[in-house]
Amino acid sequence: MMNILPLSVLTGFVLAAAISAAAFRVRSLSPRGAVAAALLGTIIFGLGGLGWAVLLLVFFISSSLLSRLFRRRKAAFEEKFSKGSRRDAGQVLANGGIAGAFVLLHIFFPQASWPWVAFACALAAANADTWATELGVLSRSAPRLITTGRPVEPGTSGGISALGLLAALSGAFMIALPAVLFWQGRVLNLAGNSPDWLAALVGSAFPAPSLPQSLIWLVIVSLAGLAGSLLDSFLGATVQAIYTCPTCQKETERNPLHTCGTQTTFLRGWRWMNNDWVNLFCTLLGGLIGLLAALLI
Repeated sequence: MMNILPLSVLTGFVLAAAISAAAFRVRSLSPRGAVAAALLGTIIFGLGGLGWAVLLLVFFISSSLLSRLFRRRKAAFEEKFSKGSRRDAGQVLANGGIAGAFVLLHIFFPQASWPWVAFACALAAANADTWATELGVLSRSAPRLITTGRPVEPGTSGGISALGLLAALSGAFMIALPAVLFWQGRVLNLAGNSPDWLAALVGSAFPAPSLPQSLIWLVIVSLAGLAGSLLDSFLGATVQAIYTCPTCQKETERNPLHTCGTQTTFLRGWRWMNNDWVNLFCTLLGGLIGLLAALLI
């Protein structure tokens, strides 16, 4: 078990709180979302270190920017989604809770690489799903339900498109790339070693992979993220709780009120399986794929 330095935890808390406060000011986080992000960031920044923090920041910054990109074009689809672009505590924990759990496991297994790989794959899945949602709705061709292939309206739970799949893979790759460049805090170079100053800064005991190995992990993390986003779509098409608005006559994830103010009625799925649970299972699958790959390779 690695030694936990109080100064590292305090530094992690200060950084996480500052970033969460800034995100709250620009309305990327709700008040409870900011608190949850600060706590999660403290775990990842303070107990993980530089490399772990980089991956979380890449996810958070890229997803926040995408939520603002083409906002006017995406406004028409907001009635489909359970929540808006301002993340609450449930969304923060659903997207980052599994990753945070692997950081905690890293404390007990500091010499092992599997917590890092699983952490990266969990965040890759979260980023893949976010990118697919934010960019997939902009597809000019109608999405198709992942289970039957029939065309559905943009924003429909379980609908996929070529643009959405490409966005998902790109989002996963956006996490996979820094994951191999900052392998548990060690910067990749051709010799497979880290600069002494960086090793001393982050205290990572596990050596960085060689360049050929890094290319393999680049593919694995990217595909794990894509797999997580596909599970998200599958759950959305099968068991996620879906409601209907009697006034608009449209399906939606929103409950108890639709964007028009009308109370929604339950249509199908499992009542407890809201979008936060779907996102949690998405990241869990990504993390488990990473864990299995790290143990087998």
